[in-house]
Amino acid sequence: MGDLTNKRALITGAASGIGRATAVLFAQKGAAVSVVDMDDAKGQAVAREIGDSGGHAIFLRCDVTRAA
Repeated sequence: MGDLTNKRALITGAASGIGRATAVLFAQKGAAVSVVDMDDAKGQAVAREIGDSGGHAIFLRCDVTRAA
C-alpha cells in the first residue's frame, strides 16, 4: 500500500478485528480515518489510539445494516 497522505477513509466495523486493523493501517499511511461502528466505547478507543499515534481520526456511531 502506498502513501495515503491527503486521502480520507471511512472504515466500517472499525472497532475491532479486520476493520480496526484497516483503520490503524490507513492512518499509519497518512489517511484521515472515520472509524465507523456501533460500539461506542471500542470505536472511540480506536479513534483515540490513532490520534495518540499522530494520526487523524473521528468516531461515527453507525449501523450500516440499516438504511435508516
